[in-house]
Amino acid sequence: MGGWAGFTTRDLARCRTMARFIALVYNWWNLFVRLAEPDKHLEAIASRPLLHSAIAERSRRPRQTTLCVASSRAKAGWVANVLSGIARFLRELTRNAEQSTADQCWRQILSYAVLSWLGGRHLRSPPRLTAPA
Repeated sequence: MGGWAGFTTRDLARCRTMARFIALVYNWWNLFVRLAEPDKHLEAIASRPLLHSAIAERSRRPRQTTLCVASSRAKAGWVANVLSGIARFLRELTRNAEQSTADQCWRQILSYAVLSWLGGRHLRSPPRLTAPA
């Protein structure tokens, strides 16, 4: 049996578990880069090295934490814009998080990530099911 990323075993259960795990990580990465570029699909093989190869320094002051990220890649300007855009979105999300439920926060994140697929609309809550009487 074969799995993603070269993982192989004769044990079908282990192979399926690894395939599910890798698919989960891939999907989380896909959502993260959709926050970076909502109108564009970025392949993990190209986007991961760009967004992972940076050095960050955290500085703390009372009531404020600043993260300075430096990249020596050719696309350092693009990386800076992308990470700044994600930071702005998450900062705005946290401003309203106290008034929002966890479901509402997830809907906002997912709506932003797949905005181009939704044609500018936002995800709605599914209708509540009523228990049979």
